[in-house]
Order: sequence, then structure tokens, then C-alpha cells
Amino acid sequence: MLRLAIAALVAVPAFAANADPLPTDPVAPDPTRLIDAQVMDDIRTWMNSEVVRLSVRTQNQRYGALEQVKIDQLDEQWKTEREAVDKPLIAATLSNPLSVYLTRMQGQSAGLFVEIFVMDDKGLNVGQSSITGDFWQGDEAKFQETFPKGAGAIFIDAPEFDDTLHIWRAQVNMTLAEEADRTPIGAVTVEVNLTELARRKLAMAK
Repeated sequence: MLRLAIAALVAVPAFAANADPLPTDPVAPDPTRLIDAQVMDDIRTWMNSEVVRLSVRTQNQRYGALEQVKIDQLDEQWKTEREAVDKPLIAATLSNPLSVYLTRMQGQSAGLFVEIFVMDDKGLNVGQSSITGDFWQGDEAKFQETFPKGAGAIFIDAPEFDDTLHIWRAQVNMTLAEEADRTPIGAVTVEVNLTELARRKLAMAK
């Protein structure tokens, strides 16, 4: 029964050469059922690393009371650099210790995490495992539904189908807080490969 229940949650893509082709309109899985307490605990485990909090604290101090006009300029610079040869802001962000750490965490997940990034108290990227579309996330639900709502806030976004990778993805967004007094200092977004997660659950149920 467990196997059938899990199978109903997500259309698992066919990786075998003789398997049926992928459906053209796959049924969206329910990420709130697939992303269970174990997945959340795994995310919290590496979130609680000192390199994460130290990096966020440092950027919060660096930017201080940054005005919105400057935030917008940084965001525009990031978008421009995505199409340019010279990428000073992107290069500096992707090469910092936090980004290196997040890239390692993504790699250790063996395909479960598609993307990871950490934001400061303004919604600006602090570190990330890959190049995001924006540098500022403060106007998006991933930040607005977490950091302003305090420690413990969690927002799981709607699933999206990736036509390139043929997988279902969903973002888990959480407030990052100080361990001692639970003061919010930033936010974390982890994009989960729901298709891989469902495959693992099926394998465990056999």
C-alpha cells in the first residue's frame, strides 16, 4: 500500500533504455507530502554549519542599511554579468567559502538537491551552488514568506516540471536564524528533485 501511495504522488521518469517514454503532461506531485521530516532534518543539519551563519553575518554587516536603489543596482549588475564575459560580482559570489560549501552539499546529495542558495537579511545572495537568475530575492515569496516571519518559518513552493532534465522540482525555503537566541539573519532556498526523492522512497518501500 505504501508503494502505491508513493507512486501516485509523482510520475517518475524512465531512465532505462527499454522503459516507456516520459509523459507529455506529467501529473504534478505534492511536494508537501514528499518532502518529509527526514528531508527537512537533512537540510537543517548542513544549514547549522558555522560557515553558513558566519557568511550571512558578515554580509549583513557589510551592506548594513543598504538603500533599495543600491540593491536594485546590484541586482541589475548581476543580470548584466550573466550575459557578459567579465563577471566580477558573480565570480566573487560563486568563489566564496559559502558557495564552495553549498556546492559540496549539493554534490553530496547525489542528485536530490538541484540548487541551493543562501540570502542575507535583505534577500541578497550570500552564497549559492549555481548562478541564479537574480542577485536579489527580496521581492519573491522565497524570502517574503520566510525571513520576515521569523525563526522556524518554512515555505514550500509549487512544483515545476523541468523540461530539460525531465524532473519535477520544488523549492524549500526556510528562515536562517542564530542558534543561540533564534534571531533571524537570512534565508535559505533548497530546490529539491522531487522525481529523485520519489524514486528513493519507492526503493525503500520495496
